[in-house]
Formats: sequence, C-alpha cells, structure tokens
Amino acid sequence: MPKVLRIINRFNIGGPTYNAAFLTKFISEDYETLLVGGLPEQDESDSLHILEDYGVKPLLIPEMKRIPNFKSDREAYRKIKQIIEEFQPDIVHTHAAKAGALGRKAAKACGVPVIVHTFHGHVFHSYFGKAKTLLYKIIERRLAKISTGIIAISPIQKEELSSVHSICSPDKIKVIPLGFDLLKFRENLAEKRAETRQNWNLKENEVAVAIVGRLAPIKNHGLFLDVVALLAEKGVRARYFIVGDGQEKPMIEKRVKELEDQYGLKIELTSWIKDIATFNAGMDIICLSSDNEGTPVSLIEAQASGVPVISTDVGGVKDILDEENTGFVVPKKDPDAFGEKLQFLIENKEIRTKMSQNGWNFVRDKFHYTTLVKNMENYYAELIEKTKKNAK
Repeated sequence: MPKVLRIINRFNIGGPTYNAAFLTKFISEDYETLLVGGLPEQDESDSLHILEDYGVKPLLIPEMKRIPNFKSDREAYRKIKQIIEEFQPDIVHTHAAKAGALGRKAAKACGVPVIVHTFHGHVFHSYFGKAKTLLYKIIERRLAKISTGIIAISPIQKEELSSVHSICSPDKIKVIPLGFDLLKFRENLAEKRAETRQNWNLKENEVAVAIVGRLAPIKNHGLFLDVVALLAEKGVRARYFIVGDGQEKPMIEKRVKELEDQYGLKIELTSWIKDIATFNAGMDIICLSSDNEGTPVSLIEAQASGVPVISTDVGGVKDILDEENTGFVVPKKDPDAFGEKLQFLIENKEIRTKMSQNGWNFVRDKFHYTTLVKNMENYYAELIEKTKKNAK
C-alpha cells in the first residue's frame, strides 16, 4: 500500500485546504495518507473546521509561516524531515509555495521515491518587484528539477508555468482541476435564499452583489469599489457585500464609509462567513476583482449556487466559467469594462436567471471532489510506475 504524505502551507480558507482535505479523506483505501500543514496568519480565517467536518486529523507545524524567516523555516524543515523519516512515504505531495519549497527539499534529502507539487497559484506577477520575482522563479525552477511531477490546476496555469515563466517543460506538468463538495450549494436553495435575505434585510426587488475573498492587495478590492462608485454615479442601485478579512480591511472600511456618505449606498463588510452556501443562495451576482489568481474557489461555489459571476481575466478564471453563459470575464484593472457588465446584470433579471440555470450544469462534474480524487489516484499510479521503470 503506497503511503502519501501531503504537505500544505497553512490551514486558511481557500482552495488548497479543500483540495488537501478531500484528497486525504476520499482517496481510495489503496493509499495510506497523512496530512501536514501550518496555521493561518493573524489576518486569515482558520479553516481547521473544514477538516473537522470531514473527520480529517492533520499534524500541525506552527513554524510553517507565510513570510520567509530563517529560524522558523529551518525548524519547519527539520520537523518535516522527522515526519518523513517516521512515516516513510512513497509519495510526498506538496501544495503551494512554502510547503513546496520545504517539503520537496526534505523529501529529496530523505530519498522519497515520488515528489509531487501542486501550484494553486503563483507569485510570478503582481506580488513583488522584478528582482524578487526573478528570485522566486529561479527557486521554483530548481525545485521543479527535483520534482517527479508538477500539477497545474488549469490549462491556462500550465501554459503560464511552462511557456511564460519557464518553470519546467510542459511534459512534466499534469493538469488536474480542483474538486469540491458542491452538493451543499444545491440543497434547499429557496429556503437558504429566504434566510440570507431576511438576515440582511434584503427586499425582494433588491439586487445583492457580493465579493468573496481575503482582504489583501492582490485581490484588488479597490477596483471593486471603483466600480461601485461608477454605478452609483449613474444611479444604478444595488446592495453590496464584502465577505472576508485581512490586512486591507482598514483601507476598505475607510473607502466604504466615503462611498456610503457620498452616494447613500449600503455596503456590508461581513468578515468571513462559514456557511457560505447559505449566504451565496441569497446573492444575485458574485464578483472577483483580483490582479492574480490560481483557481478562485468563490467563483466555482457561486456557479454551484446558481449565482452569475463577473471576474477579472486572471489565472485560470476562463477555465472555470462558461463565458457569456454563467458569467463574464473582463480585463483586470479596468473599472469601466467591469462596471458595464455589472450594470448589465443588475438591470437584467432574465439574464441572471438564465445564467443561474447554467451554472450548476457547468461545474457539477468538472469540479466535484470525486473527479479530483480519481484524477489524482491515476496520476500517482502513473508516477509510481514511471519511477520504478527509471530505477531498473
């Protein structure tokens, strides 16, 4: 029975936690698996409740932190090596950058036969300056050389990793989309919608627009608020919700107050909402304004809930929505284009209804966790066989 050690950066809300949790929980009994990860930062929401919901018990490494730190990184590396030596995995599978760096180095040092890494996003643009970005590219190229296989979560991401940023050759990259427990977003939609709209005092004819994600610079909530201001200038009315928390919260709160005072708008900052399935059901449109993404979970969950989406053209967005049928993609940093599509959806209920009906059909099989697990098991078997042949 092959053993899989799965290592994730940290257990915060987002695609990596769901991906690691579902692969750990639902992988077939042909594999023995252990999940290891760090804790969320102070400005992030804890996602350990997700693991608890599915009965997954991880090993925690508090020293695995987002910001590079020689002391904590060295201790995290030591602990990972110790876990590898005790667990004796056949496969080490890392998720996201920090876990990918420490986990792959430790796996190589310990002689693990198969080393796999999933890019849930990347930091090769919009995060850092040119010098730092180049440094991260050099590091990832070196790590790719010691990896048996690399996983991209969308075809667009594979193209970026191989052709745009030259991390490794395309034949070393396997595309395996994320998978989620989507059925909860389809159950009792009418009751959930009524509950959410009552909780937030939403009238039947009010259009509710939400943006869901970390309040971080890369998410560019400033663009979303610019769009809100543009529509307010035109007299387009809606209720707006900003779901999430993070370092940008003070700036966003200040801007929200200015817009509310100037235009008489109602913009709710909800912080994180654990029961996002119920919340989504009460929304009419869900937006994403990021400058960089991997596969945005919020857009998949929105479509599963039957909610039309509007997103900037970043990362693998075009791979996870059916443009014109379940939502719209607009150029990043372009408030006019974003505002045009948002106004169109706010003012056209029949279009929203049509997109709502299309959303579930588009995501239900493509992004369900059963598809994820099947694809990953096949890839593990392929890599194990490849390693055995190379060893002969």
